[in-house]
Amino acid sequence: MSPTFVVTVVVVLFVLIVLTSAIKVVQEYERGVVFRLGRLVGARGPGIILLIPFVERMVKVDLRTVTMDIPVQEVITRDNVTIRVNAVAYFRVMDPNAAIVNVADYIRATSQIAQTTLRSVLGQAELDELLAEREKINHTLQTIIDEQTEPWGIKVSIVEVKDVELPDIMQRAMARQAEAEREKRAKIIHAEGEYAAARQLADAAAVITSQPGALQLRFLQTLTEVSSERNSTILFPVPIDLLAPFLDKVGSVKAVGQGSND
Repeated sequence: MSPTFVVTVVVVLFVLIVLTSAIKVVQEYERGVVFRLGRLVGARGPGIILLIPFVERMVKVDLRTVTMDIPVQEVITRDNVTIRVNAVAYFRVMDPNAAIVNVADYIRATSQIAQTTLRSVLGQAELDELLAEREKINHTLQTIIDEQTEPWGIKVSIVEVKDVELPDIMQRAMARQAEAEREKRAKIIHAEGEYAAARQLADAAAVITSQPGALQLRFLQTLTEVSSERNSTILFPVPIDLLAPFLDKVGSVKAVGQGSND
């Protein structure tokens, strides 16, 4: 192997290395943060980026929204209930320079901030508030985490609490509470129905009392309804008001008979 060939191979390899380090391609959803001799030059891209070999260095940053699962955290609420909660956060890089210069690993840092904030915020809320006002708590988490990650050039858009695991004892207690609440509502509805029925009966009695013939008509209607049933024996109370005209006639007849005897 001749020395010329060796030199040519070495030169070609050197040129390839130089071109590889000098020409970079940045995608549409990426930005390249360029450092020149250790000093920040700025973000470049998308497209082809030309770097000065051995002088400039580039770090790619993804600008797409990142979906990050917040691991399960054990939290003691303000009313001393131990729960297990996990959540999900959506964030993206808004300032590539700050994301590279101001923090070593912005994804891991955001994850740690989200975990500590989740424990802190839920620890200040009661269990009923956590279950009933989920949207309010999500907004509070998003606001706090976004404020803490802003110096890193990170924008946290959404934080959602996914699952809340309650102890078995608390689940049974809540089930008993819900059952008692349903029984309470059922009794109230039944009492309201009885009250309305009593009011209707009182109004009907007032109408019947004001019209003497209405009671007799109601009596005859009831007899008709009872006679339609196939019963062998029917015991039906007769109001004394219906017999009063007959008693009056009997009394007058007796009085007339006694007067004629005298």
